[in-house]
Amino acid sequence: MSAADSAGVALAQAGGGAGVPLRELLLVLFTAAVVTYLATGAVRLFALRFGAVAVPRDRDVHVTPTPRLGGVGMYLGMLVALLFAQQLPALTRGFEFTSDIPAALVSGFVIVLVGVVDDRWGLDALTKFVGQVTAAGILVVMGVSWFIIYMPFGDGSTVILDQLQAGLVTVGVAVVMVNAMNFVDGLDGLAAGLGLISSLAICVFSVGLLHDQGGDVSAYPPALIAAALAGACLGFLPHNFQPAKIFMGDSGSMLIGLMLAAISTSASGRIPLTAYGTRDLLGLLSPLLLVGAVMFIPILDLLLAVVRRTRAGVSPFSPDKMHLHHRLLQIGHSHRRVVLLIYLWVGVLAFGAVGSALFDRRVVVLLVAGGLVFALVVTAVPSIRGQQHDRRG
Repeated sequence: MSAADSAGVALAQAGGGAGVPLRELLLVLFTAAVVTYLATGAVRLFALRFGAVAVPRDRDVHVTPTPRLGGVGMYLGMLVALLFAQQLPALTRGFEFTSDIPAALVSGFVIVLVGVVDDRWGLDALTKFVGQVTAAGILVVMGVSWFIIYMPFGDGSTVILDQLQAGLVTVGVAVVMVNAMNFVDGLDGLAAGLGLISSLAICVFSVGLLHDQGGDVSAYPPALIAAALAGACLGFLPHNFQPAKIFMGDSGSMLIGLMLAAISTSASGRIPLTAYGTRDLLGLLSPLLLVGAVMFIPILDLLLAVVRRTRAGVSPFSPDKMHLHHRLLQIGHSHRRVVLLIYLWVGVLAFGAVGSALFDRRVVVLLVAGGLVFALVVTAVPSIRGQQHDRRG
């Protein structure tokens, strides 16, 4: 049986296969969701008294002052869920032999602290960048690094990075992801929904690895962190979907980006060559494809913003109202429809990348192609309607 077939069987089994604690992972997810939902209500009251409130500006979409600091509730949800997971016998292997989960929690605390300061008093771009690098550096110091990179050329060999190279690559990936999620956080429910979709996709990928490798300990941390992050995003959404009662602020968007970087690094930077076989090129590249697919829309928006602002002669970090979500609003989509459209695009790309590693790729290609065509048509509907209306007029 191939890796794709065995992983598919694992996901289809209601009780979970050997080495795949599906019930426990779902319990971690729902624990994070419940704790986040309850904690966010208390955080909202604290943010109002603390003065961490987003007053509407010209570039903003919201029209009423809204408290920030939602990232604090999300972090508490993840923290409680992962501490709870440590007490479950089926999940203890994720804590005994690796430091990935403690690294994620410590670095997450640092990035949330930086975000809280920014949400309340504001930070200049350089100080915020230093905080991001510091949080990413903690991941590296505590042992979470990309030390294997698969090369798509030649005989499909791998490049083993030394400690310095691995650290630089890891910090670079983390900082890009943090800023991509920060840039895309401009509409109610958008960043939380993307975090939910992305973490679920990586969790499914990690579950496939767990089954394929017989419950190898290195596959536990990404599955656990992804489940906790998915739960935190799920628990926050009821407070944040339009009309939002609280924003996650930089404390939340940067936390999502950093956790996705930690999960992706833990899952993708450590997969042994024997997991798929040297001739299975797409399988070998699937971890990198997954990272790219999960972050494609946010990173595209980030790159376009940097190019746009640089050409205008202003700082790449200066705000404007030309992000992807702003443009979708301009062509006629409603606030909620824009959010759902971006969910659709990211979901198709993320689960398409996951499916390429776990299931029959011919079916996955057809499904992804159909999903992209559908997403393109739905995205263009307001523009088409507008052109038809102009012609009739």
